[in-house]
Amino acid sequence: EWMIGHRSKAFADLYGRLQPKLQQSFYTQNRVFIFTSSGTGVWEAASRNCVRDEGRILHLVCGSFSERWAEVSQLNGKQVDVLEVDWGLPILAEQLADALKQKHYDAVACVYNETSSGVINPLAEYAKVMEDYQDTLFLVDTVSCYMGAPLFVDEWGIDICLTSTQKAFGLPPGMAFGTISQAVLDRAKTVKNRGYYFDLIEMDKHHQKNNTPATPPVSLMFAADKQLNDILAEGIPNRMARHQHLAEMTRAWGTSAGFGLLAPEGYRSPTLTVFENTLKVDIKALNGFLRGRGMEIADGYGKLKDRTFRIAHMGDMQPTHMEELFANIDDYLATNHNGNGAN
Repeated sequence: EWMIGHRSKAFADLYGRLQPKLQQSFYTQNRVFIFTSSGTGVWEAASRNCVRDEGRILHLVCGSFSERWAEVSQLNGKQVDVLEVDWGLPILAEQLADALKQKHYDAVACVYNETSSGVINPLAEYAKVMEDYQDTLFLVDTVSCYMGAPLFVDEWGIDICLTSTQKAFGLPPGMAFGTISQAVLDRAKTVKNRGYYFDLIEMDKHHQKNNTPATPPVSLMFAADKQLNDILAEGIPNRMARHQHLAEMTRAWGTSAGFGLLAPEGYRSPTLTVFENTLKVDIKALNGFLRGRGMEIADGYGKLKDRTFRIAHMGDMQPTHMEELFANIDDYLATNHNGNGAN
């Protein structure tokens, strides 16, 4: 069952089965396209299809991944403006409102949950600002928080909400999802060069037949069908509450151990926490120790690499998993870090 021809009736049935569950997970009535790529590919799709040659796109940049999406737009020949804050800070709705008053934009692109800094941006507040700019498309990356942070695509007026499978959704990498509004398709028809692989008009023609233009990752689609069943059985509000609980556990452990939190109160991600490495722990050595016990954390990312480290608490993780991780890090700190204020 796990490997079928993608032009078969069985595949169309699988695609059709996924669609209402995906819509439910995004809280949307919009179509949800399946992309054979990482989330980076859907960045390119959004930039290529939503911004006309004479138009401009405003990128909200607060970390490494939001910066990279702006680079993707530039490399695809788009006219890009950037609203940037220091990494570790959120972009506030007032800052977005001020930027939109300056000039007209075909689209605004933001990363909801910035994986490099552990900041979750105030997306619901952005949505209120965007209500006054109906001809500006609202493009949102939710790669590291889809199915881990509250997300209401239709209520928040999001035109493209993109994500991939390997973060809080809890599957292996290789597939991405994107909600696509009618306004996006209307805009795409006015864009001369949409490319080939990520042409949303071509994708929509196949979507209407429960199919994809090119060969999709069939086995991952079966896995997504099962995972969506499990997520909906847990209940999306329950899943959000579990992620929030894991985040609070992680912050409490880290601050009691003597580490600082990079993101300010009220803007801390529910799916990963970025700690300031105030104890100057050798993260590479710590990971060598943790790998011997079947676990691993992440060093800082981009220009935050040398002064932070990251702990994910997403997907199907349970409190017992986090407690085991904390106990092991505490073991390492007790024997390898001369006490130094650490537990």
